[in-house]
Amino acid sequence: MSAQKRICVIGAGPSGMSVLYHYNKLKQEGKDVPQIVCYDKQSDWGGLWLYSWETGIDQYGEPVHGSMYRGMWTNNPKEVIELPDYTFQDHFKKPIPSFLPREAMFDYLKGRWSQSDLRQWIKFNHVVRHVTYNDDTDDFSVVVKNLPEDKDLPAQRFDYVIVATGHFSVPNIPYFEGIDQFPGRIIHSHDLRNASQFKGDRILVVGDSFSGVDIAIQTLKYGAKNVIISYRTSALGYKWPSEIEERPLLNKVEGNTVHFKDGSSAEVDSIILCTGYRHHFPFMEESLRLKASDKETWYPPGLYKGVLWYPRGNNKLMYIGMQNQLYVFTMFDIQAKWALEYIVGDREVPDKKTMEADVDNWNQRLNEVGDVIGILDFQTEYVKLLAEEVKYGCDVDCAHMIKHELVYSVDHPLSYKDTCYVSNHSGVKSIKHHTSFMEAFDDSIETFLDTKQ
Repeated sequence: MSAQKRICVIGAGPSGMSVLYHYNKLKQEGKDVPQIVCYDKQSDWGGLWLYSWETGIDQYGEPVHGSMYRGMWTNNPKEVIELPDYTFQDHFKKPIPSFLPREAMFDYLKGRWSQSDLRQWIKFNHVVRHVTYNDDTDDFSVVVKNLPEDKDLPAQRFDYVIVATGHFSVPNIPYFEGIDQFPGRIIHSHDLRNASQFKGDRILVVGDSFSGVDIAIQTLKYGAKNVIISYRTSALGYKWPSEIEERPLLNKVEGNTVHFKDGSSAEVDSIILCTGYRHHFPFMEESLRLKASDKETWYPPGLYKGVLWYPRGNNKLMYIGMQNQLYVFTMFDIQAKWALEYIVGDREVPDKKTMEADVDNWNQRLNEVGDVIGILDFQTEYVKLLAEEVKYGCDVDCAHMIKHELVYSVDHPLSYKDTCYVSNHSGVKSIKHHTSFMEAFDDSIETFLDTKQ
């Protein structure tokens, strides 16, 4: 491969960092790899895991990317999201609990990324403004802005583009009749930074997804008076304490009174919209832009193997980490490995018609899935097949742990994060945290790792 070939990676979060990680491994193996550059609009790596107090727009007038809040703990056991070639035992040098606060989780990720000089390929505080495909030269033009200098740079030419910006940064905000007249606080979960601001409040959480459940529990933990979770299709059926209840979808708002589809109503002080996020890539030319809605997000259309964009771009555009996830970092990592092996010529792809048929087959199967366990089995099969294709070299099937968590959390919604699991990769069983989740208000890494408490 010509040394003049170039790869543009957009985003230095977990997906983009997996691309750089495997790029570096290929270089170390002596592969003839293209040049690579990664652009990220934030000041450091981490993507969503890089906590910021800011909401709305940042110091450069850019939409704030992060959705993390103080006191957030993982809602998957670490054993499910563990990277096999860099285990939690490798990083922390001792057994730790299965559920981690954000700071400890981020510390683990940075440990893997810091094994090699991956920063050399990243341009921080640079935002990608526009990506177009050039038919005549079979490459991409990428326009980037240097944020500190407030300067649009001349268009750069790249042979490959990998979009790794994630899809949990642009809120989906539905309208409900009368909500614009609500006298209390309304925020989307994207802008939640500290649950203690809702102490003493009667809260309505709109949305019963993983984040909706997490935030309902979080606000109760930090002193909310009570919480109503409004669901769209059916009740979760959790064994909630008396302070949390489930109601059907919000119908309308009249003053502080919220009305639900079943005719019931309640008085609330604050509304938190946990209504999901949009796949939003305004910097991509329309014909290169991934679009997915609702259930499609579990296998977005137009992506062969969940990675390669085949509608346009001569099979040189890839998206990493664009599915909704039960598997997280491992799936990103496998996708990144697949993408780079494809770029360096270690694998071939079939013609467009065959790729379309393959994606259609996955989506047909997805449409037949009826519940979250079915979704889990669907994604488990996808991850296992892709892992086999790239010779990932380990057992990536964590379905048994995820199923246990999903079932156990129904009966123990406030204490499931105190559960212990065993790593598939190190064989180490986690230890019980010194403080139960609902009593653990100090989420610093120092306190989390302090076994003397």
